[in-house]
Amino acid sequence: MLRCSDGTLYTGITTDLARRVEEHNSSFKGAKYTCPRRPVALVYTEFCEDKSSATIRELEIKKLPREKKLELIK
Repeated sequence: MLRCSDGTLYTGITTDLARRVEEHNSSFKGAKYTCPRRPVALVYTEFCEDKSSATIRELEIKKLPREKKLELIK
């Protein structure tokens, strides 16, 4: 999970965390959501065994209210 410069949170999946954070911060390959909200900071990660389980977990996190997401970060 990333915290954007405007305080919002962005959740996504990747196989290369460092590369993806760098893309969000300095590349046109960053998400449309994060590009105008740079810089972003990595605030939470989870490891999943495969893409399917990562996608399921991503959707679970995205459905959480902001307060629950902030609890995860702590």
